[in-house]
Amino acid sequence: MRGRVTETTLVSGVFDLYNQGKQEIAILVLFTTVLAPLCQITLLLWVLLPLRWNRVPWQLPHAFRLLRHIQPWSMMEVFIIGILVAIVKLMEMATIVPGLALWSFVLLMMSLAGAVSSFEPEAVWERLETLA
Repeated sequence: MRGRVTETTLVSGVFDLYNQGKQEIAILVLFTTVLAPLCQITLLLWVLLPLRWNRVPWQLPHAFRLLRHIQPWSMMEVFIIGILVAIVKLMEMATIVPGLALWSFVLLMMSLAGAVSSFEPEAVWERLETLA
């Protein structure tokens, strides 16, 4: 507004929320948009990569349990809807230029949604039976 340029990222938004005294919301945004998806991707790789190399993943039952508990907390879809609503509302007041980070976030969201929807625990257990 009035020639002022402002750039923000997901992590800087979390810091801004925290500095404005909204610590609970900042922690929730950090967890649901950064930590939960990161944990979800890590656990999927933790389980699937050793199976690809005909090995049994270490602590597989715990990884499966944690993956099932973390999936509902990965709310990137909800966050992207919030971003789109904010962009539409702000377009009347300012020029919005979606950058590489926004498109990367959308791509990550779609990739993770596809990976989770195609992940079949039964197929993993069947693969483990062939390795045993």
